[in-house]
Amino acid sequence: MTYSLRIERKPNYLHAVVTGENTRNNVLQYVEELLRECEAHDCWYVLVEERLEGPRLGTMDVFEIASQRGRPLGSNVRGVAYVDVNASGDLMKFAEDVAVNRGYPVRVFASVEDAETWLVARAEAARRVAARD
Repeated sequence: MTYSLRIERKPNYLHAVVTGENTRNNVLQYVEELLRECEAHDCWYVLVEERLEGPRLGTMDVFEIASQRGRPLGSNVRGVAYVDVNASGDLMKFAEDVAVNRGYPVRVFASVEDAETWLVARAEAARRVAARD
């Protein structure tokens, strides 16, 4: 494993910061680890701040990761705000489109602040709906 995942519990979500090498295997592993943390904390809103170094993944790798190769991302996940601080071009928008087209609640943002605003609003809206039921 050549990545590090640091998770901070916030009032409405988990803030995950991942550092290390940008490889397909590392991305797959940290996503699995993050899902386990969601389960452990019973928290289904996540801000992922990816700070992986090295060449960007190819289009097919991004497609397979974003679509989870036919495997559900996690039925309890309610919102994932994703910031890749080293992203360039439209590849992350492509990843978002693939994930959303499969019903995954994912949005890609250019800044942690924008991601946090969206994620908190999403969690609060869900909480209001649940309170009415």
